[in-house]
Amino acid sequence: MDTDRTTELEPDPGSGISCQQQEDGTYVTLWGEVDAALREAASDAMSTVVARRTAAPIVLDVRDVTFLDSSGVAFILQIYMLGQETGSPVQLFEPSEAVTEVLDMVGMAGRIPVVREEQPAGA
Repeated sequence: MDTDRTTELEPDPGSGISCQQQEDGTYVTLWGEVDAALREAASDAMSTVVARRTAAPIVLDVRDVTFLDSSGVAFILQIYMLGQETGSPVQLFEPSEAVTEVLDMVGMAGRIPVVREEQPAGA
């Protein structure tokens, strides 16, 4: 019996991490189940953020995250620490309840500024 077999985690097709650089900042979007299966996507996004030549804001769009495990938390914290080191403000855009709960559990609630979409008057 082969006992040295390792299980490769396959990302859920409804989950992911992407990164886009725009003139006004770098936008990192996370969606679905952000876990160890997204390790390669997280590494690619981190490489893009590290390669920036600007101190423009880094916006983490986490509104569509449904689950966040320790590797997802580690990714968010790495982006936050990189921002601290480079002078780039890091913001959470519309954090989902899943993100808010986990960041609260690890003592990071309120440390990363939150940005919410403006609601029309009277909405």
